[in-house]
Amino acid sequence: MAAVVALAFVFLFMFPVSSHVRALSSNYYDHTCPQLESIVASAVKKAMSNDKTVPAALLRMHFHDCFIRGCDASVLLNSNGKNKAEKDGPPNISLHAFYVIDHAKKALEASCPGIVSCADILALAARDAVALSGGPTWNVPKGRKDGRISLATETRQLPAPTFNISQLQQNFAQRGLSIEDLVALSGGHTLGFSHCSSFQNRIHSFNATLDVDPTMQLSFAARLRSVCPAHNKVKNAGSPLDSTNFIFDNAYYKLLLQGKSIFSSDQALLTTPKTKALVSKFASSQKAFEKAFVGSMIKMSSLTGGQEIRLDCRVVR
Repeated sequence: MAAVVALAFVFLFMFPVSSHVRALSSNYYDHTCPQLESIVASAVKKAMSNDKTVPAALLRMHFHDCFIRGCDASVLLNSNGKNKAEKDGPPNISLHAFYVIDHAKKALEASCPGIVSCADILALAARDAVALSGGPTWNVPKGRKDGRISLATETRQLPAPTFNISQLQQNFAQRGLSIEDLVALSGGHTLGFSHCSSFQNRIHSFNATLDVDPTMQLSFAARLRSVCPAHNKVKNAGSPLDSTNFIFDNAYYKLLLQGKSIFSSDQALLTTPKTKALVSKFASSQKAFEKAFVGSMIKMSSLTGGQEIRLDCRVVR
């Protein structure tokens, strides 16, 4: 699908998160594959020139990868006759742009065969997606390994767009991520698009007495209702996640404070004093947001769980 649902997820607390922090290094490939970063950046740039939804897709893909078994590229694996893989789990059906990772991997196998993991390629591609959309850049610690297990059932571990603040905090805490990380990483919603199904709960039959979530700005809610009627039949109907959805900026936080957020999980960030203060801080300072986002991305992407270097990112041999 052409549109991107950026970071929209489903819920589970029952499964343990199988991941740990591996010693990573920003110069891990300096001698074995010095052209790594330029090859990945080239693949991302080329894809972006043909499809402006690619950055949101890559950022979301990396997030979904890291939240299940750590950043091990398990989200890239294809289903086979015996197993339904993560990418075919309900929250991941709308993931796309896997070909960007495939193209980078093919070029790297020609340049430095058997050296670079698919997990590292995805981490770098997500960084490049942010930087090439006008956001910050950073040194990505490298040395991840690729996992061999990918289960669609485990996508229930991903945080859902309907989560309240306590569910979000618990979900992030299970991965060693703080409240500050939660608010900063939610800023990834500055890129992308959501289908109606992920926010239908806020604009139709909100509760027993109200049709629309009262925290939503009235004209904004009316616009969403016009795009997404109660019995919507238009497959790709939905809304951008913020007003500048192809530019990495802090508009997401500004709109959140105006009652113009898309997901319940966005609005949830205003329901505790600490998270609301962080939202206000990031809304008033893009520099503060970018600094926090970079730190939280490095922290999240340091969750590792793989064991090998895959030669084909989509297949375990």
